[in-house]
Amino acid sequence: MSSVLITGASKGIGRAIAVELAGRGHRVVATARQPETLADLDVDQRLRLDVTDQDSVDRAVEAAGSIDVLVSNAGATLRAPLESVPLNEVEKLFQLNTFGALRVAQAVLPAMRQRGSGRLVFVSSIQGRLVLPIIAPYGASKWALEAIAEGLALEVGHFGVKVSVVQPGAVDTNGATGGANSFFATEDPYLALYKQLPALRREAVTAELVAAVVADTIEHPSPPLRVPAGAPAEQALKARKEAPDGVPYMPVELDW
Repeated sequence: MSSVLITGASKGIGRAIAVELAGRGHRVVATARQPETLADLDVDQRLRLDVTDQDSVDRAVEAAGSIDVLVSNAGATLRAPLESVPLNEVEKLFQLNTFGALRVAQAVLPAMRQRGSGRLVFVSSIQGRLVLPIIAPYGASKWALEAIAEGLALEVGHFGVKVSVVQPGAVDTNGATGGANSFFATEDPYLALYKQLPALRREAVTAELVAAVVADTIEHPSPPLRVPAGAPAEQALKARKEAPDGVPYMPVELDW
């Protein structure tokens, strides 16, 4: 079985991944910014790791010991129109979702490369391949993450390191709803569009389903680069691929 380090394991998808992998017999190193939130997880190690802090990353990777697989899951989202979204909030989103993921990958890759084996699994989103209004800053951070993942696949595959991106659609956790910061002015002209976002979410899958897809990807001898998580994600990505590139893609028609 593999030794797996998971970022953002305190809740939602990350916690479900830790439970799934431990249940399959893998050695799990669960990490979070607040390690006390991991106390009830039945895993091998529980470590503090803030993906935006280089010292925190270095200490956690050293404490974890030999790592066969990195599951890069830590992330956040926000809701705001691009016309007025605070740029410092967009910067924070990229620091967490994009640069943070690369920071941890950089920390584990030298040992994987020297050993000639390893896995990098990035938890992305269907919004790494399509754009939704009001959530575009999040989508941009995931598009950038997918470019990084694809670049890594081209660079590190020669050294025996496999790279995959898992792409869920809507997931029934708090992250996409109550856990998302929103930035709107009083009587904001984009509020009418914001109120129609539920129509874009389609069917939500469970965090446990996403966790099973991540675990299956880790255990696959030759995993694909991109792995949709669940039928709704597969359908959305197929529809986007088949849509013309000449116009912005929308999965449903909105009336605002």
